[in-house]
Amino acid sequence: MPRVKSTPVTKKRRKKVLKLAKGYYGSKHTLYKVANQQVMKSLMYAYRDRRNKKREFRKLWITRINAAARLNGLSYSRLMHGLKLAEIEVNRKMLADLAVTDAQAFTQLADLAKKAITK
Repeated sequence: MPRVKSTPVTKKRRKKVLKLAKGYYGSKHTLYKVANQQVMKSLMYAYRDRRNKKREFRKLWITRINAAARLNGLSYSRLMHGLKLAEIEVNRKMLADLAVTDAQAFTQLADLAKKAITK
């Protein structure tokens, strides 16, 4: 009796991997073995970069807040300290958005932070 070389389960698994490898360059989207390696690596990159994206956005927000704070005569750390003393709870994402879209509102927050520091 001959051995079974391709069961429906195996075909299904290979088809799934090749579907995930769609669009890859060269043999990475046609040959199962190479495609499987690349799909595994790609999933690892995706997992890692979902976390890195959060870091990158936080860095961007802090850079924007710092630039706007310096236009108002404060450093980033003094602004954040002043806001904390004034008991103003605004997250960095919202502060960065204010810095870019509504400079006047950001200036008011910076003034409140300055007052809180000088008390």
